[in-house]
Amino acid sequence: MRICQITNVDFSLRHFLLPLMRGARARGHEVVGVCAEGPLLDLPRAEGFRIHTPRFARSLNPLAQGRAFAELRGFLAREKFDLVHGHMPISGLLARAAARSVGTAHIAYTCHGFLFNQPGPAWRRQLSLALERAAGPITHTYMTVSEEEAADAKRLGIHRNPIAIGNGRDPAIFRPDAAARARLRAELGAEGCVVMGTARLVRHKGWPELLLAMRDLPGATLWVVGERLSSDHGDDLDGDFAEAARLLGPRLKMLGYRHDVAALLAAADIFCLPSHFEGLPMSIIEAMLAGLPVVATDIRGPREQVVDGQTGFLVPAGEAAPLAQALGRLVAEPGLRARLGAAGRERALERFDEARVVGRTLDVLGL
Repeated sequence: MRICQITNVDFSLRHFLLPLMRGARARGHEVVGVCAEGPLLDLPRAEGFRIHTPRFARSLNPLAQGRAFAELRGFLAREKFDLVHGHMPISGLLARAAARSVGTAHIAYTCHGFLFNQPGPAWRRQLSLALERAAGPITHTYMTVSEEEAADAKRLGIHRNPIAIGNGRDPAIFRPDAAARARLRAELGAEGCVVMGTARLVRHKGWPELLLAMRDLPGATLWVVGERLSSDHGDDLDGDFAEAARLLGPRLKMLGYRHDVAALLAAADIFCLPSHFEGLPMSIIEAMLAGLPVVATDIRGPREQVVDGQTGFLVPAGEAAPLAQALGRLVAEPGLRARLGAAGRERALERFDEARVVGRTLDVLGL
């Protein structure tokens, strides 16, 4: 079969879609990726995947979206794919509408988080729900990464048969690694307990709360791994990080976007993702496979991954004090870190193994 995988930006194609593209190709199918142009497309291109790059925009601007739809529709009309599989709210909507308009036989969608479940103005949430309901009936296979959002899709009349497919990472890559731990801790001058966060540098990932919490953890260092994408919206966090650098000094290390996240996780002691909303975050899966206890917010997605008190701790979103308390307990108790981290790895191996998740997704798609 000829398959088209469509998402918004290079970041999501590389980190979310590429394993699925590899899996479909391994089963003998031709796979083409579609997303906005970006530097992170170097890896899929190096692996021989053809990538088409229409002018996608992460906004609700009707002119920009109309232009993207026209470009995408023309591409799909020329290519005549057997299966079009969309991802992310806006690009997923455009993918399904364009595929329907050119008569694609099989239209699929994976929801990585509903916009109407995210904080924001009421009009945006209402518009998002209306668009999801409009696109649901033209979607032959409807998947979500989160069990809660599969339940939402059915309860709200978006699709009659949503399937929670999950997310996964490769346990051969993300694992405890004593050699990497020793090398990176020496390279980065790590002493004492290291808390690591991996996320885009945007407010809804909870960085302001984590930076505040770190003030109450004098024995810990924070490794910040990630960057702000050019397409990200909202205020930047330069002021928050500048103030944190002033107060924390060498206990704050800004590491930027890294390709060695697996090794960094092996070198850290605690993982923290205090997001305000999520789908089913890959970063938590990676940390669990690396054997780290996880402190995350009690929201959709993370609460399906982290078992409070058994593999880590869940805290309220948007609050620094409970976050500091949970992190402080782990900083102070190495034995607790080891027990929770080992339990987290066992849970991740059982539920979040990439090969099994990809295989299940391909089976659901009939590939």
